[in-house]
Amino acid sequence: MNSAPALAKEKLINLLDYDREGLTAFFAGLGEKAFRATQLMKWVYQEGVTDFNLMTNFSKPLRAYLQEHCHITTPQIVLEKAASDGVRKWVLETSCGNRIETVFIPEESRGTLCVSSQVGCALACTFCSTAQQGFNRNLTTAEIIGQVKVAQDRLGQSAKITNVVMMGMGEPLLNFDNVVAAMHLMMDDFAYGLSKRRVTISTSGVVPAMYRLTQVCDVSLAVSLHAVTNELRDQLVPINKKYPLAELMEACRENAKLAPRRTITFEYVMLNGINDSLEDAHGLINLLRTVPSKLNLIPFNPFPNSPYTCASNNRINQFKTLLNKAGIVTTVRKTRGEDIDAACGQLVGQVADKSRRHLKIKPASVDYAA
Repeated sequence: MNSAPALAKEKLINLLDYDREGLTAFFAGLGEKAFRATQLMKWVYQEGVTDFNLMTNFSKPLRAYLQEHCHITTPQIVLEKAASDGVRKWVLETSCGNRIETVFIPEESRGTLCVSSQVGCALACTFCSTAQQGFNRNLTTAEIIGQVKVAQDRLGQSAKITNVVMMGMGEPLLNFDNVVAAMHLMMDDFAYGLSKRRVTISTSGVVPAMYRLTQVCDVSLAVSLHAVTNELRDQLVPINKKYPLAELMEACRENAKLAPRRTITFEYVMLNGINDSLEDAHGLINLLRTVPSKLNLIPFNPFPNSPYTCASNNRINQFKTLLNKAGIVTTVRKTRGEDIDAACGQLVGQVADKSRRHLKIKPASVDYAA
């Protein structure tokens, strides 16, 4: 075996940070064949083995080297909660003490894991609890794929993760390289083997990264829309000031060209008196008619000090009916895990506020009557 790369001598390497391409390069640096990458992936992701000494198809010198210079470490569970509706939430602590949250949502025909990409979030969307905690740092690939591993290990034989949504804490496209590497592992046949249709990345509209994503990773796309005018979206989703609606929708159209019958999922939180008028519904129809799309209406989930309330059930149903009649497939997302603060927009993770953002939130306002 050739001498190790200089990096390996400086610090222990967490091999969860590498997708198959990265592992192949790592082993090549040790003078090993490319198939060592897939062997290690099968041990870790399919057999659940993290002790290099138990990887019996590796040579003794290779096992000894890995034992000395590498490790396979996931974030550690500090809190586990189960909701009355079967949703499970884990608060995980990283090696440097940051805390993040991961949520498993069981359904009759699938099990969806909601994964975080950052410690906190820098985008300051006013209706989201996570955004009010400030931003600390990006998660590593190991910390992202580690959430999947921790969840599957805890679920055991009782449930299977069939879908992963990058909709937890943070804006995934602002942690592009680490998120993409983790999604490659989610879809790799030698790791978790999920279909590209069952791995979804959600974005608030980081337009340049959306274009870049179409070049390197074919996964399902969800867009946090929440308003149909730039004036309102600037207040609800401040990144809109940098990438306004026209630019966002063009990026969505480009993504939809990747595959036949490709649709973009748009997320729209229903805020009473803010974005729930029938005029807003007609605006959505006009905005989405040029993009192959489906729409999720999300009842607003309250959190402390929020200035918003949820739109009424009657108004949400009116919204849904109007959009469905216009040919836009529209569903109302069922609120899950609210009793353990695991619902959409409620993940916090006790993030240290590095941005000095105050928790006082100014509600968005509109000029027209609902």
